[in-house]
Amino acid sequence: MADYRIVAGGLVLAAGETAARAADLVLRDDCIEAIVAPGSFTSEAAERINATGRLVIPGLINAHTHGHGGLGKGIGDRWSLELLLNAGTWINAGRTDEDRYLSTLLSAVEMLRKGCTACYDLSAMLPTPTLEGLHEVARAYADAGMRAVVSPMIADRSFYQAIPGLLEAFPPELRAVAETMRTASGEAILAPIRAAAMAWPYPRDRIQLGIAPTIPLHCSDEFMTGCRDLATEFGLPVQTHLAESPVQRAGAQVRYGMTLTAHLARLGLLGPSFSGAHAIWIDDAEIELLAKHGGTLAHNPGSNLRLGNGIADIRRAIAGGVTVGVGTDGSSSADNQNMFEAMRLAAFVSRVFDRPPEDWIGAAEAIRLATEGSAAVLGMGELIGKIAPGYKADLVFLDLDHVNLVPLNSAVNQLVNTEDGAAVRDVMVGAQFVLRDGVLPGLDWPRIAARARAAAARLAEANAATRQAAESLAPVINHFCVGLGRCVHELPRRLSAEAVVA
Repeated sequence: MADYRIVAGGLVLAAGETAARAADLVLRDDCIEAIVAPGSFTSEAAERINATGRLVIPGLINAHTHGHGGLGKGIGDRWSLELLLNAGTWINAGRTDEDRYLSTLLSAVEMLRKGCTACYDLSAMLPTPTLEGLHEVARAYADAGMRAVVSPMIADRSFYQAIPGLLEAFPPELRAVAETMRTASGEAILAPIRAAAMAWPYPRDRIQLGIAPTIPLHCSDEFMTGCRDLATEFGLPVQTHLAESPVQRAGAQVRYGMTLTAHLARLGLLGPSFSGAHAIWIDDAEIELLAKHGGTLAHNPGSNLRLGNGIADIRRAIAGGVTVGVGTDGSSSADNQNMFEAMRLAAFVSRVFDRPPEDWIGAAEAIRLATEGSAAVLGMGELIGKIAPGYKADLVFLDLDHVNLVPLNSAVNQLVNTEDGAAVRDVMVGAQFVLRDGVLPGLDWPRIAARARAAAARLAEANAATRQAAESLAPVINHFCVGLGRCVHELPRRLSAEAVVA
């Protein structure tokens, strides 16, 4: 492309500003070089991109998702997290590398269509990750044109082994079923990740390899330290599901005699490259630990509500010095990849705590969390998340004639409170269009859709017996986990009350 490109004629939401204004963007190579007054950059050699009638915003960034969920959207209804984990034995089983590519591509297409240009993907690969599978997930993002952190979601304990006392709660005939569902050894799981890290072919600013020990309770201490050492050796970011449900908080007290965050600190997992997803059931001491070590959090309000896990007190975490991003979670746990919805929910759920309106998360802050905050979670905070000189030209163009933005009383407020992704017309990643007038160039959507339908039908048939087995376990899991989690249900209310008193 030409040395310079000019995005001219649009309204621009620049970094640090609370209102969109008329401005032109000067792009050079894949970055933003300058934000200038309309018409003031007049080089005849520069390619001009007409943004008239468009609101130009930084690409939204998804701090926590699961690309493997693309084939699983809408697959369940009244599931708690633990019932979803039980169902995971059949939702994600039996997939080929082609299925992994296709599922990830579905997630990427949805994110791009809804204005998201980068994500942190915890990708499940059962029974173990493979080098080929990791490359297929990465290839899906490369083909779509997105940035991503590809982090295989791994564990050396099954869900049934992970929850203290759960196996013992099953009657003998069901316990035998649960005990057949086991993971591979830690060594077998980590070996392909090491192989991938040694020769990862993608630039770190486009598609980075990470590692995701899925839930601390699902991982032995030896396995967690193995993940830690691998991450340290190759500079990999680490993300885990941190105190997502009351069951996890209660389980940590039973198994470790301390909170999950304290346990991770004891094992040396916390640090600037660490992020915790959800963090609903954490306390002040855990927030202090995260801030002390430079860890970040990925707030997923949609799936927190969808799975009945509760509401994370993100204002408390931010006040405690923790950087927070926003995510959608996967499509089998939140059913869409809409970062506009995630932003809105992040703002709205902050208002249920007993605090005055000035302490709520407002629209401008919600946008920052879903851009700059999420960029920090991905470890790309110096590269993406802002329309500012020196940052990558990851831009979203919204149609100002769309009903969501008519009349444009406040671009910031309407991005959070009225926009749902429907006004997105064009998306640019690294100064290259990956969505143009609603179409993804280079991708044959009708063919992708047909392949997805065929794959879903084939997997449903292949996993029917596994589904039946899992569903036979569900009533015991439901009863046991509800009881285990109840002992910590007062935590969010108590913390909120303490904040008011303080």
